[in-house]
Amino acid sequence: MEHMRKIWTIAIVTVLTACSSAGGVAESSAETSAQRPTVRVVTTDLAVPWGIAFLSNGDALVTERNSARLLRVTQQGNVSEVATIDGVQASGEGGLLGVAVKRDMVFLYYTAADDNRIVRYRMSSGHLTSPKVLVTGIPKGNIHNGGRLAFGPDGYLYASTGEGGDSSLAQRLDSLGGKILRMTNDGKPAPGNPFGTLIYSYGHRNVQGLAWDWMGRMYATEFGQNTWDEINRIKPGGNYGWPVVEGKGNDPRFIDPIVTWTPAEASPSGLAFARGSLWVGALRGERLWEVPLKWDGTPRTPIAHFTGEYGRLRAVATTPNYRRLWVSTSNKDGRGTPRTGDDKILSVTP
Repeated sequence: MEHMRKIWTIAIVTVLTACSSAGGVAESSAETSAQRPTVRVVTTDLAVPWGIAFLSNGDALVTERNSARLLRVTQQGNVSEVATIDGVQASGEGGLLGVAVKRDMVFLYYTAADDNRIVRYRMSSGHLTSPKVLVTGIPKGNIHNGGRLAFGPDGYLYASTGEGGDSSLAQRLDSLGGKILRMTNDGKPAPGNPFGTLIYSYGHRNVQGLAWDWMGRMYATEFGQNTWDEINRIKPGGNYGWPVVEGKGNDPRFIDPIVTWTPAEASPSGLAFARGSLWVGALRGERLWEVPLKWDGTPRTPIAHFTGEYGRLRAVATTPNYRRLWVSTSNKDGRGTPRTGDDKILSVTP
């Protein structure tokens, strides 16, 4: 019931806002002053903030990829350390990655000595206790570790994985690499999973963004190789083509993406849904993409915001009241150029 109430809340907010503004915004790819969201800097001087998950009081838990620190950030921008997570071995694109929260449970996705894994903790009086390893054996690599965690409207935990640089794993149903996983709070395959395992969809290269719209339809961002980055509409059991297809292959064996960009425009990481649109944090593209959706879930023309202003953008999360987005920069990840105050968390009001 908790997640159904959230879906209906999203629906109400979306109806009230999208009806008045989505039509005009969606038809242009150029950013105008009327379309420009407002931005407030929440906090500064972080180090590769990778994941953001909100607590019930509006504070957020934020992961730092390289330091393995889990931080608590208030709406006023006060930062405190909750824990440094044992067992994290950060290198390349790996480290402390995704975070998700459900009541007093905190779920973390991180790179360990031999694999990527998902661990559940209890949160008591602001501290993490009772760690329990839920999933092991997710392939790790210097690149393509996936790492996003999110609860869907069905109440189950979803996790995105990469293929760790071995593209063949994406098509193998005996590997957790290059997949989207769906599980219970105890890390077991969720009821109704298409293969009776943790695997929900496959044929992915490296997914780092998960979101659901007002109807509970699921979307994911995916890094391409050299040609096309993607937003995919995720369906149970769907095969999204990697490494056979990059972008739209028009091959009946695979599901084509609903949006594509060149890597220079995107390299899409975090994903959120708010005010009738998908919002995508672009790393190499250094912008926040807005993708307005029609009522049937098909996309209108994407709109680029803040191109080059804040550098690489990583995490994107909707605040509990669904009115704002928190977006993290990722200029200290080894591929960006740090600016004064980096890395930052920005509060964006669409």
